[in-house]
Amino acid sequence: MTNINALDPGASPLDYYGYELRRHREAAGLTQRQLGDIVNYTGSLVGQIETARKVPTPEFSERADAALGTDGLFSRLVDLVLRSRLPAWFQQVAELEVRATEVCSFQTHMVLGLLQTPGYARAVLGALDRSDLDDRTAVRLARQRVFERAEPPVFWAVLSEAALHLEIGGPEVMREQLAHLLSFEGNPRINVQVLPFSVGAHAGLQGSFDLYRFSSDPTIVYTEGYGSGYPTANPDTARECSLRYDHLRAAALSLNDSAELIRRVMEERYGDAVA
Repeated sequence: MTNINALDPGASPLDYYGYELRRHREAAGLTQRQLGDIVNYTGSLVGQIETARKVPTPEFSERADAALGTDGLFSRLVDLVLRSRLPAWFQQVAELEVRATEVCSFQTHMVLGLLQTPGYARAVLGALDRSDLDDRTAVRLARQRVFERAEPPVFWAVLSEAALHLEIGGPEVMREQLAHLLSFEGNPRINVQVLPFSVGAHAGLQGSFDLYRFSSDPTIVYTEGYGSGYPTANPDTARECSLRYDHLRAAALSLNDSAELIRRVMEERYGDAVA
């Protein structure tokens, strides 16, 4: 257990966050319990964050800024903290998500992390390992803040129809997840297409992949294995995967027809029609 008196603010972004939270709380003359009452969290949680034993959320950070008058300090720090808690092999990908002007993703069997709901993300992350599940889920969901930027990336997602049928987390979680996909209808910056089973053989049979495009840097192709990721800027690979993605997008249903299929699966498989 971390000793708060020995907390080293230079040890990690999480330690620095905890150190600053304690410093500003004490400067305001508040106990952990008093601050917890103000921000509507327990004093115990405040103490865990101050001792780097618990990962703060964006919501907690916003409330702490308001309570302590810190001019957005913790809201700025929390992005750094959450990114630092990603697996080491994935941190480079999180940086790509932040810098990209366009992200193109093809997924063979599940909804990708940037579009996952809390329940779905929790079920995916907890399939084998349930340790620190709350924190790991919060860290994954925090990546979605990229869409809250003043100029978010243009995002294209091509999902195999299998992603609509693989019942991750149970019917209620799936209803919520598919409804979340439908919530992007009409948003020109977040586009969801479904590659139907009926298309047969297609350009993505070798597996899922992502393309990250930038205003001036080379395109990055990202593929993933068990516990490892493989980003590459090899121009031949980028050209090949860009061609594959063009063919996948052409073979997929249109945006409107994709939304209709998602609605139909919700009604027929998960018992909930969406108007």
